[in-house]
Amino acid sequence: MTEAILTINAGSSSLKLGLFARVGAQPLASGQAGRIGAGGRLRLSDAEGAEIPCLDHDADGISNHAEALDLAIRSMRAAYPEITVTAVGHRVVHGGVEFTGPAEITPEVMKKIEWLAPFAPLHQPHNITGIVDARAAFPDARQVACFDTAFHRTHPFVNDTFALPMEFYDKGVRRYGFHGLSYNYIAGHLAETHPDLAHGKVVVAHLGSGASICALHEGRSVASTMGFSALDGLPMGTRCGQLDPGVVLFLMQHEGMGADSIADLLYNRSGLLGLSGESNDMRNLEASGSEGAARAIDYFVFRTRRELGAMAAALGGIDALVFCGGIGENSASIREKICEHCDWMGIAVDPARNAENAPVISPDDGRVRVMVIPTNEELVIARQTRSVIYGGNERRAIYGGHRATT
Repeated sequence: MTEAILTINAGSSSLKLGLFARVGAQPLASGQAGRIGAGGRLRLSDAEGAEIPCLDHDADGISNHAEALDLAIRSMRAAYPEITVTAVGHRVVHGGVEFTGPAEITPEVMKKIEWLAPFAPLHQPHNITGIVDARAAFPDARQVACFDTAFHRTHPFVNDTFALPMEFYDKGVRRYGFHGLSYNYIAGHLAETHPDLAHGKVVVAHLGSGASICALHEGRSVASTMGFSALDGLPMGTRCGQLDPGVVLFLMQHEGMGADSIADLLYNRSGLLGLSGESNDMRNLEASGSEGAARAIDYFVFRTRRELGAMAAALGGIDALVFCGGIGENSASIREKICEHCDWMGIAVDPARNAENAPVISPDDGRVRVMVIPTNEELVIARQTRSVIYGGNERRAIYGGHRATT
């Protein structure tokens, strides 16, 4: 019997999985289902990148996260009958104020995760479903929650609060920040490969169907574009991003919209989809050439550039800009557009390097290093799960900017 850790990372429209040995950074197998609910497909591969057959794949695509997870588990079990999953690590988007690091999922922890579901309605229900389904599939395995918000608990008060009466702050109405597992990975990667930058002022742009920007100082999160919910900050695939709260009041008072219809508008019908009238997928918009697609791209670029400047201001300068996430890692055009007119910050892009998705896309004489680093949330989940379940044998990881031997 070979013991292994399964990682489950449920996004708003995607599911990523990793199968890891008790030690080591490379997964034994990995999988990803994208565009869930819209003709999505599951792809599994082994450690060498060879495809693992998916059992009983519906020709019409994957309709929901539970279906994707069930298909992935059954397919991995068939491919690796000698492996026993002894621990499952879950990405959980919202950990509130209490969770500042990973936690084993006890009945009490599960209650708190469920209580926080209204804070992240687009993600937390999928995270909860993953926990429930993993318990059923692996009843003897220990389950660990790895929280996206935990990385941002190092924010100073001014980046953690709203200008509301303090009674609401005490009740948990504050800026939490999200995509923390991704930023955790980038911080750790920089510490290992570019320690000079890791100790400096770094802005990380996690751009995908969900998008945010984080300001790191010495590996710690000091500011993020996302706030109380995963709606704030940048426009996203179907989410609006920053919005004047007066718009919500207008929708309630003059459009007769209730809470549910407003939530559906802001979470599911806005962002790139709402602006373009076509698609929530940047790949489709870049290929479209339509007026609506151009409108959505221009707004996304403008808001990203604006928030990039804000994060640099929060840091009091910038030493490096890192792009990650599906758009950030793959779209040279979007990266180039964002960096245009940022020479006042010392940001410049070498066109040839950018077109190649090179690790460093800034020119050699650039004052600010501009980088493309593929993020790896699954590895962070695996490391944090090991630290909780197995203790001190894992190599160095970074939690909320604090170095730890796990």
